[in-house]
Amino acid sequence: MNRTLVIGDIHGGLRALHQIIERASVSKTDNLIFLGDYVDGWSQSPQVIDYLIDLGKKQNCIFIRGNHDELVLDWLENNNENIDEGMWYKHGGEATVIAYSKISDQKKKKHIEFLKSLQNYYLDDFNRLFIHAGFTNMNGVLYEYFPKLFYWDRTLWETALVLNEKLEKTSWFYPKRLTLYKEIYIGHTPTTRIGESIPVKKACIWNVDTGAAFKGKLTIMDVNSKEFWQSEPLNNLYPTEKGRN
Repeated sequence: MNRTLVIGDIHGGLRALHQIIERASVSKTDNLIFLGDYVDGWSQSPQVIDYLIDLGKKQNCIFIRGNHDELVLDWLENNNENIDEGMWYKHGGEATVIAYSKISDQKKKKHIEFLKSLQNYYLDDFNRLFIHAGFTNMNGVLYEYFPKLFYWDRTLWETALVLNEKLEKTSWFYPKRLTLYKEIYIGHTPTTRIGESIPVKKACIWNVDTGAAFKGKLTIMDVNSKEFWQSEPLNNLYPTEKGRN
């Protein structure tokens, strides 16, 4: 049986990506869903994109757009009006700029094409939503007024975190956003912020970002069995770098 595997935020950590692909024994029959933020953090952002482009030619891959992916796209296209350079550098952009200084213009064009091709979200046949961050419209992603929130929003996850677990879904007070989909898979906000180093489920949401941008691990998870595999902590794989720390 073909597996559907979801992968958390990579943030330039190609070594960790190699590890989870090997540890999960990924085969060409597996479906891979990447939740975004392929860049900004560790030193191999261009190499991560090269790897994903090549992987997408070999098997079924869904590539979701993350907020850092949009920032890098803007930077590559010299569209800097939406980039606060100081803030971006502080949150991983500096490593990306340094890494791309060694990349040819021809390859940069291929990366721009890839970044433009990313999807805002993916909704499968089982009513499972895969999205980088979240959405705000109470009727779901098809009705979202502000598409950028698909890769910037944190309120969906924050709502799930503070939800009273005893509250019935039929209650007037139960957040409608958490009733629309069978499951929602997100990244964007590391589970390490709540002291967890593994994927965390709150309400219908599975958060698969386990802090690879910082001192956490990169995670790949089987969405059916919920079995997951993780890399070594990224600061161990890149001991001379700071990532987003």
